[in-house]
Amino acid sequence: MSDPGPRAHRRAIALMVVAATLWSIAGVVTRHLEFAGRWEVTFWRSLFAAVFVLGALLVTRGRDAWDAVRATGGYGILSGTMWGIMFVAFMLALMTTTTANTLIVNSITPLVTALLARAVLREPIAPRTWAAIALAVTGMLWMFGSDFAAGEPRHLAGMLIALAVPLAAAVNLVTLKHAGRSVDLIPAVLLGAILSAALTLPFALPFSANAHDLVLLAVLGCLQLGLPCMLMVRASPQLSAPEIALLALLEVVLGPLWVWLGAGEAPALTTLAGGALVIAALLLNELAALGVRVRAAQ
Repeated sequence: MSDPGPRAHRRAIALMVVAATLWSIAGVVTRHLEFAGRWEVTFWRSLFAAVFVLGALLVTRGRDAWDAVRATGGYGILSGTMWGIMFVAFMLALMTTTTANTLIVNSITPLVTALLARAVLREPIAPRTWAAIALAVTGMLWMFGSDFAAGEPRHLAGMLIALAVPLAAAVNLVTLKHAGRSVDLIPAVLLGAILSAALTLPFALPFSANAHDLVLLAVLGCLQLGLPCMLMVRASPQLSAPEIALLALLEVVLGPLWVWLGAGEAPALTTLAGGALVIAALLLNELAALGVRVRAAQ
């Protein structure tokens, strides 16, 4: 596949920024839930995401929606399984250990993705990307390092569960890149959401969410999960796998900001400083990449 031009690259970056921004609203929305527990949140969020993606497929494909799901083949099964693992493992990790532990473990996603892309796709990783990964991980440690907890069995177990998220994310991103433009993997998001809903349903019962909670959970499923995952799939052909993983870190940077604005929870100074470092890493990497593409197009 030929290298995308600057315009296509900018469009893909914009899609990923929108996706990460939508992912980041999870914290502020869940702060306003009244009765739903975490397992129930995961179930309803996944179910509404499945309904949203299915609706999008029906609108865009009509009667060919089921054919689109079948056409994904092995790529779709693998990608859908990885989506399902990420949806469930992240919530299970939060229930087992601290949010800081979970997010710090998740911050290695760009590194794991770069290594896997290098091994499977033979995709060269530019020095600027390695530097951006190192800077971003440093920023994440700065943001959440003071709240890091380890030593207790439950924290170690929770971090092992959280490790499933970057591993599954890396496999998913490499799968998206390997499939390229030849296979539309948006239906894989539907498969992942169905898998997540099925796995969490037994633990979500009996339901306790009221009508207010269900409205918010629908927002989470449609706008915080279904739509941004679809946008990421759309952006993937024009971005490298490590690039996508790096841009996805905006979710963690923006999350505390929305909680501050929407729920009155002021972030610590270290959170703001670490977040600024992550954003600087992303900007420097993308500006450098854009410069390379502009020079190549001349």
